Amino acid sequence: MLNYIWLNDKSPILKQLPTNFKSAAILLHPFIQMPQGWEENKRNNEYEHIYPSDEEILQLGKPVMWKEIMYESGLTTHEELAIALQTSIGALRKKYAREDLAEKLNSSIISNLYYPNEDFTTIFLINDLLKFLGSKGVKQLSYSDPLLDKKGILELKNTSPLDLCELSLKEIIITDENKDFAFMNVYDSFNTILLAKEKNIKNIVKSMNWEAIICDNNTYISWYSKAFLS
Repeated sequence: MLNYIWLNDKSPILKQLPTNFKSAAILLHPFIQMPQGWEENKRNNEYEHIYPSDEEILQLGKPVMWKEIMYESGLTTHEELAIALQTSIGALRKKYAREDLAEKLNSSIISNLYYPNEDFTTIFLINDLLKFLGSKGVKQLSYSDPLLDKKGILELKNTSPLDLCELSLKEIIITDENKDFAFMNVYDSFNTILLAKEKNIKNIVKSMNWEAIICDNNTYISWYSKAFLS
């Protein structure tokens, strides 16, 4: 079983991977579009803000890619959008926050459109992950949660996206039985890290229609910081 990998911001991601992994991609959590009128029908009063549950997202939600939000908001890069999100949730120190970017983002958030979850891997990606691993002939999944000190093995055929969502607390890593792939949740971020033994991770991302930052030798865990936080 592979224990969680604590990635620091002092060196590139690829330099911190266990030797069996050759490539990595930062998968961007999509925004969530619920049906028109969904929140209005759920509210007890007009001031209440309701975030959909994983089950509601899976059944009724539609993923909205970052590039669509960029188009609507006028943000020009994935890095700008990442910093706008981090600023909006108060995750950046004041000297690094970009309220101008956050304002652009929030001005484009329409009714029943929700931020990605910054604490857990989105159920959209978890659903895709199970499909992807199943297509690779994977039979078992192992998981490791360092904060709750939990480890275990799951049979893929008996595991639903909601089952994995219940495990995705704070920091968690999920691997297949051969450790060909690993899927890491990064707490307090809007992305999940995919690791692979093979080098063609870009082809994997493209085949699954994921929106991602493909890691090279200069990609850090704070991948969005170079242009705006220096």
